[in-house]
Amino acid sequence: MTKHSMRFRGRPASQDRALIMAIVNRTPDSFYDHGATFDEGAARAAIERAVADGADVIDIGGVPASPGPEVAVSDELDRILPTLEWARATYPETVISIDTYRHEVAEQVCRSGADLLNDNWGNYDGRMLDVAAEYQCGYVCAHTGGLTPRTDPVRPAYDDVVASVIADTTQLARQAVEKGVPAEGIMLDPAIDFSKTTWHSLEILRRVDELIATGWPVLMAMSNKGVVGETLGVELDDRVTGTLAASALAAKEGVAMFRAHQVAETRRTVEMVASITGERPPAQAIRYLV
Repeated sequence: MTKHSMRFRGRPASQDRALIMAIVNRTPDSFYDHGATFDEGAARAAIERAVADGADVIDIGGVPASPGPEVAVSDELDRILPTLEWARATYPETVISIDTYRHEVAEQVCRSGADLLNDNWGNYDGRMLDVAAEYQCGYVCAHTGGLTPRTDPVRPAYDDVVASVIADTTQLARQAVEKGVPAEGIMLDPAIDFSKTTWHSLEILRRVDELIATGWPVLMAMSNKGVVGETLGVELDDRVTGTLAASALAAKEGVAMFRAHQVAETRRTVEMVASITGERPPAQAIRYLV
C-alpha cells in the first residue's frame, strides 16, 4: 500500500489507513440524501456524527453536481459559509473541504478557514488554481472529460478511459504545482460516473493501480453512485454493500481517501484492509494470549 504524507493548510492527514471524507450537502436536491442536511441544524448534526464516526475530512457542498435549478454564487455562499464557520470553530483540527467549482466561492471559503478545494469539474472555472495557490490550500484534480458543470453527457466515449483520467488529472496537478499550490495537498479524482458510463467506471475501479502508480494520492468518490446501482441492479437505498466492496478493493491498491456517505462503515472497511495488508495494527489482539 502506498503511503502519502498529505497536509492541507498545515493540517497533517497522514494515517496508517485510507482517509475518510464525509459528505455534508447544504443542498435541497442532492442525489442521495434529497436535502437531508439542507437545514443548517441538520448539517451541523451530520458533521458532529461524522467526526464521532471517524471522519478525517468534512466536505461541505452547496451546489449539486446533477442538472437542476441555477444556484447563484451568493446563494451558494449563503448555504455553506455558516456551516463552514461553525465547523472551523468547533473542530479546529479537522480538515474542512469545500465542494465548489467557482473561484468566487473558493475565495470566500478559504478566507473563512477551508483547507481543501474539492473541484469536481477539473478547473472549468479557470481560476481555481490561483485561489488554491494564494491561500496555500489543498486541491482535488478531477476528470470530467471536458463536461460543462451540472450537465449530463451523451454517450461518452474514450479510446482508453483510464489513460484519459491519468493524462488529464496529472496535467492539472502539474499546473497546480506550477501555480504554487502545495504538492502535499493535491489529489487526483477519477470522478466515477462523471461523463462516464458504468463500463467506464468499472474499468477505472479495475485499473485503479495505474492511477496509484502516478505517485499522486488518489481520492475515490463513488459512494452509492450509479455504477453501483447499475452493476448490482439495486435502487439507491441498497448500494452500501456494493460501495464498501469496491472501497475495500480500491483501498488495498492504495487509494488515499474515500468520499463517503456512510462514514463509520467506510472507516471500518479501510481499517480492516489496512490491518490485513499490515499497515495498521489491530485495535486489540488478546485472544488466547491472556
